[in-house]
Amino acid sequence: MEFNIEKYHLKSSSLFDFLTPNEAQLVRDKMIRREYEKGEYLFRENSYSKGVYLVRKGKVKIFQTNSEGKQSIVYIYKKGDYFGYRPLLAEEPHPVSAVAMDNLVISFIPRDLFSGLLSKSSHLARKLLGVLSKEFSVWINKMTIFSQYAVKERVALSLLILNKIYQRSDENIKAVSISINRDDFAGFVGTAKETLVRMLRTFKDDEIIVTKGTKIKILKYRTLYNIVSGR
Repeated sequence: MEFNIEKYHLKSSSLFDFLTPNEAQLVRDKMIRREYEKGEYLFRENSYSKGVYLVRKGKVKIFQTNSEGKQSIVYIYKKGDYFGYRPLLAEEPHPVSAVAMDNLVISFIPRDLFSGLLSKSSHLARKLLGVLSKEFSVWINKMTIFSQYAVKERVALSLLILNKIYQRSDENIKAVSISINRDDFAGFVGTAKETLVRMLRTFKDDEIIVTKGTKIKILKYRTLYNIVSGR
């Protein structure tokens, strides 16, 4: 099949692009800087949203927890990304939990401020609905394809997705270093940590990737694409 990585990756967009200059300045004046340590919760599944989060430094994993306490990571947000607005738009609890993957700096927009902007700006509401639709498609695409793939294909696809997430806009694709601990990586793939480690070792032996501690670099992108495409 023809493989398109963009189906599984949410391109970053600036929330401020959807605001007028006056609205953007109001948000900048009233948003709150918050810092989180690695492993600290921003919010928990089934809690009600208190506002919108803009990532300034670090990364955040979004996940659900099953009955056995294992995390299934839906997505990872990086610097420049924003999230937490979906429950405000839908007036529903968070469907996921959010935890800092490393030392994290967030700009927090309180619920009342954000809701006030939404009520006054139909442009902002329309743009966010478009972003929400794309985000939902990315989440569904990942869950659907992962339910169909064997572990080898899921690990290959996960490496390609993480490569896009960890890539900076000014960074050559071949220079990307994916830094993620094996527990989180296993949660992203949806497999046991031991199974993940064995598969990464196979990819390393085949010189598809190189690893150093928790860091991974892809050497053979085309090979990963071929694995995912079943070629």
